[in-house]
Amino acid sequence: MAGPWALPAPLSPAQLKRLEQHHYSAAGRSLLEPSLQPYWNWLVEQVPPWLAPNAITLGGLLLNCLTALPLIACCPSATEQAPFWAYILGALGLFIYQSLDAIDGKQARRTNSSSPLGELFDHGCDSISTVFIVLGACIAIRLGTNPDWLFFCCFVGLFMFYSAHWQTYVSGILKFGKVDVIEVQLAITMLLLISACGGTAVWDYKVPLIGLELKFLAVFGILCGTALSFFNYFHVIFGGGVGKNGSTTAGTSVLSPGLNIGLLITLAIMIYKKSTTQLFEKHPCLYVLTFGFVNAKISQKLVVAHMTKSEISLQDSAFIGPGLLFLDQYFNSFVDEYIVLWIALFVSLFDMLRYAIGVCLQIAAHLHIHVFRISSHQAPEQQSLNSQIKEFLTRKEELFHLKIYMQTMTVYGIYSHTGQNYQQAIKEESINLLPKKKVLLSLWTVLSKEGW
Repeated sequence: MAGPWALPAPLSPAQLKRLEQHHYSAAGRSLLEPSLQPYWNWLVEQVPPWLAPNAITLGGLLLNCLTALPLIACCPSATEQAPFWAYILGALGLFIYQSLDAIDGKQARRTNSSSPLGELFDHGCDSISTVFIVLGACIAIRLGTNPDWLFFCCFVGLFMFYSAHWQTYVSGILKFGKVDVIEVQLAITMLLLISACGGTAVWDYKVPLIGLELKFLAVFGILCGTALSFFNYFHVIFGGGVGKNGSTTAGTSVLSPGLNIGLLITLAIMIYKKSTTQLFEKHPCLYVLTFGFVNAKISQKLVVAHMTKSEISLQDSAFIGPGLLFLDQYFNSFVDEYIVLWIALFVSLFDMLRYAIGVCLQIAAHLHIHVFRISSHQAPEQQSLNSQIKEFLTRKEELFHLKIYMQTMTVYGIYSHTGQNYQQAIKEESINLLPKKKVLLSLWTVLSKEGW
């Protein structure tokens, strides 16, 4: 019988089969993305072709976490002033993380190593990194002086990350808004740099006329961004899913993912408000890390559910850590809450990592690929793509018409026709041969190299 240290194999054969059919689908561009694309394109060209995309993703995650730890260690209650270098280190780590996170997908396409595992690994690392990013932002403006606002900003950040994948589970498409993760991460980088240059005391300065501390302007920005994202996400969720009768990709209720995040936030609020030792007020960083790792795991399971078209289960070992804190309070803090918080932190971290490693290894074994090495054996998704490209390369007359058609595509992949000649050429031969956008884009790359 396998013990608690054994890695799980959480996916059933049916889920693994459906995973093979999964294709990444995203829509929308944020405001700053077009401006950063030239930098990202240059950066990915500096990466050696033998470096696996998942290795880039993991490197960015580790760097972001390691550069955030000095801030957390120096400011455990988010009220202290850390050395200036800690803020610079945090800002640098966050910027590098964002850069690496932006090029891992480019490296995958560049090396023909795209796979469902890469998508899951990317989102899984993001789920962990989000915890450290929200903490870094709150530490930068010394928000621990206002515990209620600190709690709100941290947990709304976790909730928004979960909601982004909730709407993906419903619609089948990961949708990006005009103000999205890129803008938020760059704003937090600026907060850290301001604190490095002027000290955290600068955020206590009261703005004339309105009489509010400068830190609350940052909080107001968070509120506005949250309201915008909340509207966008739940407009999609309540608008009905792509499944039968408006259900999710798995054919389940569009509200079903809300049970997990609802339970997490309910436990977090109850433990915060019922603590007799001011557990959150004195140890907010440990508290947010504990619940953040739980959020990371349920977010990872939501991503897996979307990719495998599976239902979400409320029964999850991720809630053991928060459950220990809840039970300790129920029995009038029989054990010191601070000690239980440390235990809950390690339990949540261990449970999340155990699941993440187990599911990645299981998927890699099923697809016959490596997690951190580019495999000679291609994933089913890439094999299917290449076979379609080869098929079209054998049909040169149709390719000519496809080339005409592709020249009219916009950068977003939205097809448009600029004249009657294009429309007529398409109608003659190739309109029925048009594959999915991803195949067209890959084919266009091949044609360009061949001098078409």
